[in-house]
Amino acid sequence: MTARKPIRAIVADDQAVVRTGFVNLLSTQDDIDVVGEAEDGEQAVALALDYRPDVALLDIRMPELDGIQAARTILRETDGATKALMLTTFDLDQYVFDALAAGASGFLLKDATFPELLHAVRVVAAGDAMLAPGITRRLIAEFAPRRPATAPKSLLDRLTAREVEVLLLIAQGLSNADIAERLTITDHTVKTHINRLFTKLELRDRAQAVIVAYEAGLVTPRAGG
Repeated sequence: MTARKPIRAIVADDQAVVRTGFVNLLSTQDDIDVVGEAEDGEQAVALALDYRPDVALLDIRMPELDGIQAARTILRETDGATKALMLTTFDLDQYVFDALAAGASGFLLKDATFPELLHAVRVVAAGDAMLAPGITRRLIAEFAPRRPATAPKSLLDRLTAREVEVLLLIAQGLSNADIAERLTITDHTVKTHINRLFTKLELRDRAQAVIVAYEAGLVTPRAGG
C-alpha cells in the first residue's frame, strides 16, 4: 500500500510568536509538512509560487500585502491548487467575509485549540471548506448585513426547488450528513445536488455557496442562526 503524501503547508503571520507556534504545532504531525513561513503577504505569495503548497495559512492583517490580497493572488496564480486558510482574531478583524469572497476556503481563529488547527488544515487540504456551523453563523450575522447585495435573486432561478433547499442548508452551516438527515435522502443524493448547484452557479466550494445564498437574499443572518 502506497503511503499518502503529507500535506504541504506554509504559514504567514507578522507576529513571530503566533507564526512559530502554528509552525511548531503543525510540525509535530507525520501527515503535515511545513515547507515555509512568511512574515508578510508578499513573502507568502512568493513562498506559495515557489513551493506550491496544499494549504497556505494566512493572517488577514499583514504588512506589505494583507492576507486577503495574498489569498486572491495565490489562488489565481496556482489556479486554486493551493487552498487559503485565513487566520483571524475575529473580534478585531472586519474583513473575514471579504476573505471568503476572495476565494479562501475558510478561517481559523488564532486562539484555536490544537485539534481545531489540525482539523482545519486537513479539511481544507482535502478540498472542503472550513465552515463550522456555529462560527459560520456568527460570522455571517456579524459581517453580511454590512455588505450590499451583489448576487441577484434571479441567479437562484437556475436551480431546482430541491437545489435551493440544499443551498439554504449549506448556508446554515449543515454538513452533507446533516442535510441528508434533514431532507431524508442519501449522502450520495446530497452530493449530487451540491455538484449540480455548484455547476449552475459556477461555484468552487461551500464558502462561495454561503456567500451567494446571503447576497442573493435567500438567507438572512437571523434565519441563518
